[in-house]
Amino acid sequence: MSLLRALITASTVCLSLPLAAAPAATQNESGTTLIGQLAQLGLGLVIVVGLIFLLGYLMRRVGPMASQGGQHIRLVSSYPLGPRDRLVLVDVGGQQMLLGISPGRINTLHVFDEPVADAEGGAVSGDFARKLQAILKREQKP
Repeated sequence: MSLLRALITASTVCLSLPLAAAPAATQNESGTTLIGQLAQLGLGLVIVVGLIFLLGYLMRRVGPMASQGGQHIRLVSSYPLGPRDRLVLVDVGGQQMLLGISPGRINTLHVFDEPVADAEGGAVSGDFARKLQAILKREQKP
């Protein structure tokens, strides 16, 4: 954001410098100064719009690379329970958690001691749904 402010400030300063010479040009015909000012205004507008498009292009090119560097949280699996509720298996630094997600709330349902599924979504040993049901049945017994 500070880069954008610096570019806008620099372009504003560059565009305002020739305007200081405009009173000296008023000695000529008034039509030439008006045309010169309109041309300067148009050029400034083209420069600002060009900078906006350039920064948008750079943000698209650089943006995804910056966010991929430190991803330690991965979504392993998701199961919709209803139109707005879902179960989510998340891998955080090698430890997997089962989360219940509903509008405005996220609950930790279970933290697994060993991985139930690999980060690519496949089950490590057996079916994920079968293991989940077995774990939930164990928790309901006490």
